Amino acid sequence: AMADVPDETFAAEVLGLGAAVDPAEGKVVAPADGEVSTLFDTHHAIGLTLDNGMELLIHIGINTVELNGEGFTAHIADGERFKRGQTLITFDKAFIESKGYKTVTPVIITNPDDYAEVKKAEDAYRQHS
Repeated sequence: AMADVPDETFAAEVLGLGAAVDPAEGKVVAPADGEVSTLFDTHHAIGLTLDNGMELLIHIGINTVELNGEGFTAHIADGERFKRGQTLITFDKAFIESKGYKTVTPVIITNPDDYAEVKKAEDAYRQHS
């Protein structure tokens, strides 16, 4: 849950609605087809515009901007198109954690007002069980 992210901006969902992912490996893959709207110079975060119009911000770790890109490799550039499942960014999870940073990764819908309703997965699951 975003409320569990150890950063007030993310926890309060100031940037949008989302979920926090605890990555099993150091890889960010495209959730659907779309285009890169913003690739941060430090490669710790990427903004995506999916073909269905949803805008996502994927922010790898907490305060990892302070690493100035060390431990992150982008495999795509601003404005490039991508396909679902394509690797966008890889990161050295062990290195990042060795520097004292958490790798919990907020995935945020930055344009939730464009939708009539955005349901969290656990809420949708409870409604159907």
